[in-house]
This record gives sequence, structure tokens and C-alpha cells, in this order.
Amino acid sequence: MTAPAANLRINSTRLWDSLMEMAKIGPGVAGGNNRQTLTDADAEGRALFARWCEAAGLSMGVDEMGTMFARREGTDPDALPVYIGSHLDTQPTGGKYDGVLGVLGGLEVIRTLNDMGIKTRHPIVVTNWTNEEGTRFAPAMLASGVFAGVIDQDFAYSRKDAKGLRFGDELKRIGWVGPEKVGARKMHAMFELHIEQGPILEAEGKDVGVVTHGQGLRWVECTVVGKGSHTGSTPMRMRRNAGRGLAQITELVHEIAMQHQPNAVGAIGHIDVYPNSRNIIAEKVVFTIDFRSHVLETLDGMVAELNARAPGICEALGCSFSSELSGFFDPPAFDPVLVGRVRAAAERLGYSHMDIISGAGHDACWINRVYPTTMIMCPCVDGLSHNEAEEISPEWASKSVDVLLHAVLETAEVVG
Repeated sequence: MTAPAANLRINSTRLWDSLMEMAKIGPGVAGGNNRQTLTDADAEGRALFARWCEAAGLSMGVDEMGTMFARREGTDPDALPVYIGSHLDTQPTGGKYDGVLGVLGGLEVIRTLNDMGIKTRHPIVVTNWTNEEGTRFAPAMLASGVFAGVIDQDFAYSRKDAKGLRFGDELKRIGWVGPEKVGARKMHAMFELHIEQGPILEAEGKDVGVVTHGQGLRWVECTVVGKGSHTGSTPMRMRRNAGRGLAQITELVHEIAMQHQPNAVGAIGHIDVYPNSRNIIAEKVVFTIDFRSHVLETLDGMVAELNARAPGICEALGCSFSSELSGFFDPPAFDPVLVGRVRAAAERLGYSHMDIISGAGHDACWINRVYPTTMIMCPCVDGLSHNEAEEISPEWASKSVDVLLHAVLETAEVVG
């Protein structure tokens, strides 16, 4: 298998223009994007991507979860496709690059191959996975999870947003329920390009992150129940304040994560307080803990310690504690052959690089369970992500897609 020539590069200006054009759809309030999954803005972004794919000569397939598959044919009709995948949906206050770089970077790979007249033995498919973010419909990476067989499709369709709207109904409403059975497609390999969403690459002055592993994740939804009563007339010693349970468990989560440094993180993100009134002591608090580690034993150990200690903390306050797992995936180790190709591509291109562990969850984490998969990371300014101030440079973007181009071509096998 011959490696691509070291002077082969993508069109960096066209890539950046595409990123900026997509960012016009679902604008946020502070320079970023609010293009949450299965909203009208998501539908508009999908339509733009579909038009670009058609102009690039790609055929579009869509599965029953709404995931888009834009295919460039290979010369061998029996060869399995090489997939390039990420997502176009965003957080409510999301940036312009999280996920989007991976999808439009994949499209730029195709456009570059068209410009150069390069043919590959394997087909290449650019993928937009539905509901990667999991903000509107939990859990995250929903469509890729169904594709990999770890999430049931009926369960996915039944997910509800904060307004009680069902995933399946909203997918139908925006017109993106496809005819393909989810998971019916076969893959030769999959690459996912993504911004780092962390500060390591920028701090180390590296152009590209070669992702060897991903962190596993456990989302634990917790409920503390006390007794609602008047904040002014209830004596302190007689209070059953669910808010105190939240406060003390917040410290417990931090303590547990700190015990497992440097290979673990933990925090409470989403919080709902009931009845959420100024002069009523909280009678119930529902919140989600996010534990992550690339070491499975550490990950499960943190959850076990939480469930062992939190009930006693709440009982001492006159409250009760319960929990359930609302999202999960085990830490993946990415395919060593594909990881090697990414590393070799960066070296061939003369780009500085380092091995890195992905701190966030990605669709590649699920697909890695069923097909050879790896990831490429692009630096981002101050490591800021899931924020409208998220930023990358055009140079970082082009270098990461150059590496993607070379790794994909070596895997898809250039013909001629």
C-alpha cells in the first residue's frame, strides 16, 4: 500500500469558507451556534450539507435514525467503504467547530480528491451522525449507539426533550427519517476528526493530536428528596433540606475524582430544584453527575463509591438519595493500525503531533466497538468548547484535515 505524496494538501480557503457558511445556520447569541438536533435549524444545516454533497458527485443515504451517509464510489464494487464521520448538531450555546469540522473536513477530503482526479479502491463515505450532543435528547451519541447495537432504536425514538417532544416524532417532523435499517451498513474503517475540546495541544504547541484512547463515561442521575417548608418559619434543626444534600454530594464528587488523578474527572452539570421558589426550602433536587476516565476500573469504582457514600450523607440530613445510570460508554482503545496511519501522515506532512486521550465522548467511541476506528484532534484556543467563544485557527483546521486526507487515502488505497 503506497502512502500519498507528501505535497498533497486540501484547499484550506474552501474548507474555512464552508465552516463559516454552515455557521450562518442556527446562529447563537454570542457568535456561536444553536443548532440543536432535530430542530428547524438542524434541518436547514442538513439540507445545505446535502446540496454540497450532491455538487461533489456524492450519493446520499439516510437511515431510520436520520444519519446521513454521502458516498463517493471506489473502483472495487466489493470493497467496504472507509467512513469519515462526525456531527452537525450543536449545544444550545455551542461553537462553530465542534463536530462540524469533522463533517466538513470529510467533505473537503472528497472535494480535494475530485480536484486531483484521485481514485480509490474503497468507496469513501462522509457521515453526519444524528444527535451526537445529547443536549436535547439524552443520551449523547444516540444514533451511533443504535448503529453499534448498544442502544435500542425504540428506546432512542422514545427519548423526550424538556418540552416532552419525542425524538421519533421530531425526526419525522423535520423530514429526515431515512429508509435504511440502522446498522445495516458495513465499514472497512472509520475516521473522526474533531476539535480537542481541551487545552493540551495548544499548550504543547502541537498541530495535531493522534488519539490513541477515549475516556469512558458514566452519567449518574441522582435524586435527593427532603421536605419542602417555609424558609422563614422552619427552625434550622427541623429542616430536611434537599439542597444541602446536593451541596455535600457536589463536594463528594470532587473528592472522588481527585482520589484518582490524573486519570479521572467528575462534576455535577445539570441540576433541577423543586419547587424552585425563593421562600421554600428545596424538597427535591435532581442532578446529573458526569464521571470520566480512560481506565474502566477507575470509572466503575468512582460510581460505586458515590453509591456507597451518598445515601449516608443524605440520611444524616433527613433526606433520601437514589440514583440511576442515564448515559454510559466504556473507554475505547482505538485501532492501532489506523492510529499508526494518522501518526505517519502527520510525520510525512511535517506537522508537529502528540499522542492524546480524548476527554470527551464521540461517535467514534461507539463505532469502535464494531469496526476499526480512530480519531484525529485539532487544537482549539484555550481548550474552550461547548461555548460560543469556541475558536480554532484556519491553519489548525487545514493541517488536521491534511492529516485526515492522507490517513484516509492510505486506508482507501489510491488507484493508479
